[in-house]
Amino acid sequence: MNDFTIYNIQSAPEAAKPLLEGSVKDFGMVPNLHGVMAASPALLEGYKKLHELAQQTSFDADELTVVWMAINVEHECHYCVPAHTAIAKSMGVSDDLIEDLRNQTPISDLKLEALREATLALLRQRGVVNDTDLTNFFNAGYGQQQLLDIILILSQKVMSNYVNHLAHTPVDAPFNKFAWNK
Repeated sequence: MNDFTIYNIQSAPEAAKPLLEGSVKDFGMVPNLHGVMAASPALLEGYKKLHELAQQTSFDADELTVVWMAINVEHECHYCVPAHTAIAKSMGVSDDLIEDLRNQTPISDLKLEALREATLALLRQRGVVNDTDLTNFFNAGYGQQQLLDIILILSQKVMSNYVNHLAHTPVDAPFNKFAWNK
């Protein structure tokens, strides 16, 4: 059952073809993740929409990377960690921050570390967090909007991380140099 098809524009279900054309426009290629997701055009469309919305949250590039990567690493996603390493570099995120996230090393910026801790608390406790779990997050200056933005991004990452686990999605060539294993 793990032999998932990686579709391209020509072989994809009709409803997925325009979505994959959009991927080529956005990334210069059909990422293997999108090719796998194309088997369910609704999933691919939902994932792409959540990715777009994640970039419209209240988070800057560093914060968005913290949330994405904290989830990817916690889920041990062999595909998304290298892909988001490349994305982070393209967004100007520092190599130090990227390496801290990839290696689960505490982040020297206490605000970003509070964001990572809150993200992991939400993930590990499936949203059932208490005030103590979020004290550093709120003390760092984050509020309800940012807490809810984490949930949006978590929803996006569940889609991609779980698909990659099921499909054993091969890492795309441009991301191979950022290969990661826990």
